[in-house]
Amino acid sequence: EIKSAKGEIIVFIDEIHTVVGAGAAEGGIDASNMMKPALARGELQCLGATTVNEYRKYIEKDAALERRFQPIMVEEPTLETAIEMLMGLKPRYETHHKVTITDDAIKTAVNLSKRYLTERLLPDKAVDLIDEAASKIRIDSQSMPNDLKEKEKEIQHILNQEEAAAQQGDYEKAAEIKTRRIQIEQKYEHEKQSLPNYDKSEMKVLPEHIGNLITDWTGIATNKLLENEADKLLNMEKRLHERIIGQNTPVKLVSDAVRRARAGLNDPDKPIGS
Repeated sequence: EIKSAKGEIIVFIDEIHTVVGAGAAEGGIDASNMMKPALARGELQCLGATTVNEYRKYIEKDAALERRFQPIMVEEPTLETAIEMLMGLKPRYETHHKVTITDDAIKTAVNLSKRYLTERLLPDKAVDLIDEAASKIRIDSQSMPNDLKEKEKEIQHILNQEEAAAQQGDYEKAAEIKTRRIQIEQKYEHEKQSLPNYDKSEMKVLPEHIGNLITDWTGIATNKLLENEADKLLNMEKRLHERIIGQNTPVKLVSDAVRRARAGLNDPDKPIGS
C-alpha cells in the first residue's frame, strides 16, 4: 500500500528506537533492517520520535539506520507558545470533561508548571495539570453530598412503609405516608438540581484549582503560588532585606534586573542579570 501510494503516505513511529532489534528471532532480521531497503530506495517516508538519550543509545549505534534519517531537535516551547498550544487544545478537554476551562487557568498552568515542575517539559506538564483539574471538578460535581444521600435513604424507607400499609389494607395511613414522601421528594429534587453538575457554567477550571494541584504535587502552599506577582516584584527589595543586612546597591540591581526580565525587556537568551 505504501509503495502504491508513491510518496503520499508518511509513516510516523513514536519511540522509534524500539524498532531496533524489534521482532528479531534467531536467524531472522529486526524491524529496522526490514525498513532500511525501503528507506534507501525512497519507497518509505518516515518520521520518528525519540529522546536524545535513546537516540544515542540505539539509533547512533546503527550507522546504516542513522544515515537514512535526518535528526531534528525539538526544543521545549516558550511560555507564550505553550499557552497558544493549550488554547488550541482547550475545546477538546472542555468537551471531554464537560467543563469550562478559563484562559487564566491555562496561563496559570503553564507558568506554575514551568516554575515548579522542573523535572518535566512543556507543554506536557501543563496539559496534565489542566486535564487532572478538569477531571477532578467533573468528579466532585457528580459527588452527592451526605445530606442528599440521607434523604435518598429516608425516601426509600418511607416508600417501604407506604407499601407495607397498602398491603395491610390501611389505605388511609398509606395515603398519609405518600403525602409525606412526595413532600420530601420535592425537597430532594430541588436540592439536587442546585448542585453544580446541573449548571455547566458553575463547572469552571480556575487558577486556584491549578494552584491546589501544584500544592498536592509539590507541597508548596497555594497562597504563595497565586500571590499577585506585581506585589512580589514591587516589594522585592523589602523581602530581600529581611534576610540580607546592608548591601543596598546589589539588592537594588538584582531587583531591577528581575523586574526587567518579568517585563520582557531583557534578552531571553542571556542571563537575567546581564
